[in-house]
Amino acid sequence: MPDPNPAAMEFLLTRRSRPAKTLTGPAPSRDELLPILQAAARSPDHGKLEPWRFIVLDRAAMPRLAALARNRGAALGKSEEDIAKAAKQYEDGQLAIAVVEVRKPSDKIPAIEQTYSAGAVCLALLNAALASGWGANWLTGWASHDREFVAQGLGLADNESIAGLVFLGTETSAPPDRPRPDIGAITTWVTE
Repeated sequence: MPDPNPAAMEFLLTRRSRPAKTLTGPAPSRDELLPILQAAARSPDHGKLEPWRFIVLDRAAMPRLAALARNRGAALGKSEEDIAKAAKQYEDGQLAIAVVEVRKPSDKIPAIEQTYSAGAVCLALLNAALASGWGANWLTGWASHDREFVAQGLGLADNESIAGLVFLGTETSAPPDRPRPDIGAITTWVTE
């Protein structure tokens, strides 16, 4: 017989990311952040490879990353709008956790399963932050996929990439709910 956890199910059915631009200080302290990271690290991990790691970016790191986004955007010929958007997420950021996918060599575990595990860590991190009362948002963008940006800005190795940047802070306004998928339209029941 199942042993339901109604509070957890209610949270999952009503969870809502908080737009990063609405987050302000304070952000979680190191002590407040540790259980959130521990919860995220409990994500599915076929083969126990731990194909991910965390980089915590505090407020002091944000101006350097914003400047790097501006420089890389110009070097790549990005539009002023794209450059400004990439820089702004760092300029406004209070704290972010970069979830880094670390490709591990394995004859047993396909690379795509390692990618899925890193994505699961992003969602678990986001949900753990929200469940802890913080505002949080999972972002990426062109800069997080630019090899030079991630190598210079975050020190990523060639076998590493950004699965997501989860920005955390204190929410200033609760966003309205958004339309959700029609479960009937996206679900197929196989009965034989």
